[in-house]
Amino acid sequence: MSRLPRRGQSGLLRAYLALTALFPFALRHLARKAHIRQGAAPERLAERFGQASVPRPEGPLIWLHASSVGELISVLDLAEDMAQASGAHLLFTTATTTAARTAQARMPKGATHQFLPIDTPAAVRQFLDLWHPDLACFVESDLWPRMVFETHRRAIPLALINARPSRSRTRSPATAAALLSCFERVTTQDNATRDQILALGLPLDKVLTTGDLKSAASPLPVDAVEKARMAAQIGPRPVWVAASTHPGEEEQVIAAHAHALNHLPDLLLILIPRHPERGPALAAEIRAAGLTLAQRSAQQSLQAETQVYLADTLGETGLFYAIAPLVFLGGSFGPQGGHNPFEPAQVGGAVLHGPHVENFTSAYAELAKCGGSLEVDGSAALGQTVAHLLSSPDLVPMQAAARAMMADKAHIRRAVLKHLAPLLAALDDRS
Repeated sequence: MSRLPRRGQSGLLRAYLALTALFPFALRHLARKAHIRQGAAPERLAERFGQASVPRPEGPLIWLHASSVGELISVLDLAEDMAQASGAHLLFTTATTTAARTAQARMPKGATHQFLPIDTPAAVRQFLDLWHPDLACFVESDLWPRMVFETHRRAIPLALINARPSRSRTRSPATAAALLSCFERVTTQDNATRDQILALGLPLDKVLTTGDLKSAASPLPVDAVEKARMAAQIGPRPVWVAASTHPGEEEQVIAAHAHALNHLPDLLLILIPRHPERGPALAAEIRAAGLTLAQRSAQQSLQAETQVYLADTLGETGLFYAIAPLVFLGGSFGPQGGHNPFEPAQVGGAVLHGPHVENFTSAYAELAKCGGSLEVDGSAALGQTVAHLLSSPDLVPMQAAARAMMADKAHIRRAVLKHLAPLLAALDDRS
């Protein structure tokens, strides 16, 4: 079992490390089921147990762990900056198959992707033995105790990038303090997160508020040919997007669209579920509501009578953001805490959202302050707002405000890179 720092001798951590050491087969079983459920390549299952599917490149290696798609996209440009500044190779790990596919499509040339191994002694040890990174960077909040402690025990420098508010730091401060004590550098999205981390014992010189790195990421990719084709199919019809929706939210979005259709009979909704594999169930729900549907994964073409276009595919959100002037972001009517508002704002999309945006509190506050977003609570308010904005001049200044807010966020990436500079400079000494 990895040796814990003194501050980490809490009952919670002891129990976690003991149970994951005593019952590794349980984690292996859960990992195998998740791998199959996510539709990941069977030959890559061994990566989840610490086995490398490709050889480690020679020379210094920077390892970046980003659990899901949003975290991964936020760090891609920074990772390339880090590689250029240090001459190091890049290794990305993710937990989800969707993020893995995004990594394969968008990570810098020459970079490597692996699935993060389960947090058992054997898997962690084998992963670090095989890859022996010279710098480890965790993005936002996906910190696995044994992996963090063992990386620190091996004197591999650790950085936490783009840290955001976390309820777990409040619920389990001793555990959070033990984990954070392993990090040489931390950058935070806002001052509240910085203050929370400082209160847990990290020295002031290790923690820097830079702003949300997601706002400095490159815009989502757009297929220009497909954009022109879809724009021609839609023509002059009013259109809005509901993106990253979750179970329970789609019912409210569909009801809102039905309400808005009473005012705008040719209105088109592009619905992008957070998890595309739910497409067939959503298609049935849309038809049951009496709305005409075209389903992208089934290659059904968008017709003049189509009322809902179900975009249940991966990697095309940027295309739909580029087409629609108004975007409702899901995860905000329920407990999920909201999703990234910077992506639609980058292309001038006015943003609508529900009351639950705890994951992006500062971002939504900034967007609301500049006039680029509105909060709506429930399907009736959403439908009324969509109908109003798409039939009035009020939408244009919202779009302009969203685009203006995103005009210059590159300073955030520069600030993060500067804070990490001492760790990058030390890579030559480690290799």
